[in-house]
Formats: sequence, C-alpha cells, structure tokens
Amino acid sequence: MKILAIIPARAGSKGIPNKNIRIIGGHPLVYYSIKNALSSNYITDVIVSTDSESIRIIGKQMGVKIKWRDRELCGDEITLDSVVFDAIPKEDWDYVITMQPTSPTLRVETLDAAIKYTIDNNLDTLISAINAPHLSWKEKDGKKIPNYSQRLNRQYLPPCYMETGAFIISKTSVVKPTTRIGTKVDIYELPKDEAQDIDDFEDLRNVTAILEREKVAIYVNGNNKRGIGHIYRALEMADEFYSKPDIYYDINQTDPRVFGLTTHNLIPVNGIFDLFSKCKKKQYTIFINDILMTSIDYMIGLRSVLPNAKIINFEDDGEGILKADLVFNALYHNSDLPQVKAGEKYYIASKTFMLYEPIKIKDTVKRIFISFGGADPQNYSDRLLEIVCQEEYKNYEFVVVLGRAKQNIEVLLEYNKYNNIEVLYDVENMPEIMSFCDIGITSRGRTGYELAILGIPSISMAQNQREEKHGFVCNENGFSYIGLNPANEVIKATLDMYINMSKEGRQHYQDMLLSHDLRNGRKRVLSLIKGF
Repeated sequence: MKILAIIPARAGSKGIPNKNIRIIGGHPLVYYSIKNALSSNYITDVIVSTDSESIRIIGKQMGVKIKWRDRELCGDEITLDSVVFDAIPKEDWDYVITMQPTSPTLRVETLDAAIKYTIDNNLDTLISAINAPHLSWKEKDGKKIPNYSQRLNRQYLPPCYMETGAFIISKTSVVKPTTRIGTKVDIYELPKDEAQDIDDFEDLRNVTAILEREKVAIYVNGNNKRGIGHIYRALEMADEFYSKPDIYYDINQTDPRVFGLTTHNLIPVNGIFDLFSKCKKKQYTIFINDILMTSIDYMIGLRSVLPNAKIINFEDDGEGILKADLVFNALYHNSDLPQVKAGEKYYIASKTFMLYEPIKIKDTVKRIFISFGGADPQNYSDRLLEIVCQEEYKNYEFVVVLGRAKQNIEVLLEYNKYNNIEVLYDVENMPEIMSFCDIGITSRGRTGYELAILGIPSISMAQNQREEKHGFVCNENGFSYIGLNPANEVIKATLDMYINMSKEGRQHYQDMLLSHDLRNGRKRVLSLIKGF
C-alpha cells in the first residue's frame, strides 16, 4: 500500500513572521510534522510543498522530497485543497495525508492509529479533531440565542468536534483541486495536548510549554518507623510541575494508604530492579528521590537507566549524594558539596500554611498543640496524653493530632472523654488547628517547620538518632529542644515552664522563629530544579 504525506509549508505568515521555521523545543516548527511522517509505520513517501528556501533546505536535510509551490498557490485566499492536489505526483497512491506544520504536538503513535482506523473502516476521509463541547450562542434575526436546549455541565453536553491541522487522511480518488472530503467521512478525536494548532503568539507559548515540559518521576517511601513527611513532601512537589508525575513506592516499605486521597499516579514497585525496569521504559527528564538514604550503587544503577535525567535527592543522608545532580537537605545546616543545598531556606511549606499569618501572642497560655508527625515511633503522643490528662491541667485545652501512620489509634482516641483534651486523627486542616494554639510540642521534622511558620513557641524532642542531627528545630532558632527520648519529668517540667512563661518570653521565642524565611523555600527549590 502506498501512502503519501504532503506537508504544506509556505513562507508567508502575517500573524507570526517566519512561523514555520521558528525554533520551538530545539527544532524548526516544520521539523515536527516531517519527523512524524518519516517515523510512521504506514507512510511510504513524504513531500513538502513550499515557496521558502529555508524550508526547502530543512526538508532536504531531513531526506524528504520538495515540491516548489508556484506563486499563484501562495496567496492567503488559496485553500489547501488546491495546494495538496498540486503536490501529488503522477503515481498510484492509495491514500494522501495532509499534515500541517502548525500541529507539532501530534505523536506518531496517534498518527499511525488514525491511519490504521481509516484503512480498517475503508473510509474516504478521516479528519483530526478535538471534542470541545461548551455552552455556546449564535445570532439569529439580530438576536443572540443559545445553541443548546438545556443548560448542562460540559461533560453532559453532546459532542462538538473542532478540526485541528494535525491531519486529514483521504483516499487519493477523492482528492480534487476543490476538496479532500469524500462520502464516507469520520472524525478522529485527539487528546487535548496533541490538538494544538499555532495561529498566534499565545498558541506559540502554549505549544512551547508542551514540547518542553518535564517528564517527572518521584520515588518515595514512608512508614511508621521512617515517618511519612517524605510522602507529604512528594505530594507537594508533584503539584509543582506542568505535567502529572509518576510517583513510585516500594510495596515492601510503604502502605499506599499513607498517600491519602490523591489523584496523582501512584505506581507500586517490588524492589529496586522493578523500579529500574519501569524507569528505563519511561525515560524521565527529572527523577526525584525522597527515600531518606541512597547508596552509590543505587545511584549508579539509576543513572544507567536514566542517562539523560536530572536526578534530585531530598534529605539524603547516604553516600548517593555524590552521584546526584542536586540534593536538598532542609533539615541540616551545611555541606561542603556544591550540589547539596542545605538549610531551612530549602524547606517546602505546605500550600495551606502559606495562607495563614503568624499567631498573636496572648497574655496567658490557654491552648496547647501536640503532634509528632505521621508516625511517632517513640509514642510521644501517648506519653503526653498520660501527662496532660492529670487534674492539674484541667484548666488548659490540649489538641493532639495523630498522623496517618500512627499505631494504636483507637486507644488514644479514648482520651477524648476528657473535656479539655481533643484527639484528632489524620487531619487536613492542620494550619487552622495550630493557629488557635498558644504553644506547641513536636518532634524535629516537618511539623516543627510548620509551627515556626506560624510563630508558635514550641518544645521539641527527637524521634531517633537521625533526627538528633536535624539543625533547624533547635534552641538557637526559637525552640526548646529537650533531646531524644527525654524522661517524662523533663517533658512535664518543660511543658509547665511554657505554660507559665510570660507574654514577653513567648514573644521573644516567636521573634526568633519568624526571623527565618520559610515561606519562600518552595520557590527556591523549584527554581533550582528547573534552572540547572
């Protein structure tokens, strides 16, 4: 079967000068349609119809035939029907496909699927289109009237197909100087990102964003021992790209329920070999590790399957940082390695916290916030509840938030029987809860940063030896850090000190907390990821 692709690409373009030869995504615009035609499993010949010497050179360099277009076929009023008919050589062709250069986001897999659909259904013509139903109006007898009989949400409206320039596939027998449309016609619906036509500069910006967008993957694990701050950060990061990242997790380390309600692409893997196998097929441009520690061997293996990817690690305390392109360690102070960006200025605050102002320091302490992250492996929540349920604290309110990976939830929820204690599980309105509190008690992870953003004077303690090395949640920055696994009497004494602290003392702590710029960390991190 002989199938001819004709790409009409003239020189004149008034809206966007030199449109067809503008460099987009690293290539001239006309390159993309030529590349698709050459890559097709069905198209046997490719001809570019042009009056441009530059386009002729591009086509020749790419190995396609050129049909020099006569001047009378180059005017704005000339239809593509006559241009395509003029470019067809005097041979026997089964199909002629018109492919405009202004549709560079079309994928060759979609093109081939459309050609197969045309052949299988013995169509005269198949036209690329996008289904774009909208509530629309028209003018009749000088009045504006709706094109619909009933107002419905868009997804319930009948199909409304708008042609794109991606392709028109026609049997050669129906191609005439005035038409390429036969009797048996169908529409081939394209995905929105493949249906982009460039008519103006706004289209040009949109198409450039599609062609240059990142292909992102995130590998993250979290559990009751490791904590699930990694999970929260991965979901925050996933929202920062103009594409939908693939989020991988190891089924041997992570229960998918810790991700909560999300529409991101969650992909389970069974070990590193399975991860590498999947990544090799996808060929990501950005790969983010948020798995606590990486080894040299892991990073070498990852680099071997993703040789062209930017590899970014978060809070990596392993030797793998030597092989990463960028490493962000907001929990640590300094690093001698140029690729490691350390310190609190690289902390990524949750989106909801950005909307809340710091609390106002009151004359006395009334409400105390307690939370130890998603897992709380030291069971600090249990110990604090045993302390604050005592009679001496009945005049104070305590709100205790338990994380998604916390054990023995049912037992701890029983403390809600006390009038002054509220135990909550896996909340979504954390900044709202915190902002009604006067002081806080937490560990040295993500929650400490959140309390600092809101300027809440806080007591902190480490969950493990790794947290002991975390730099930000410390005395010098406005916290009262009391170590790893402190005795109950130490916890109680520090709590009593905070409850009885003067307004001036708590104001001093708040000033120290707010002296750190935690709100712009997201911007810093993303600019570095996308800029290097």
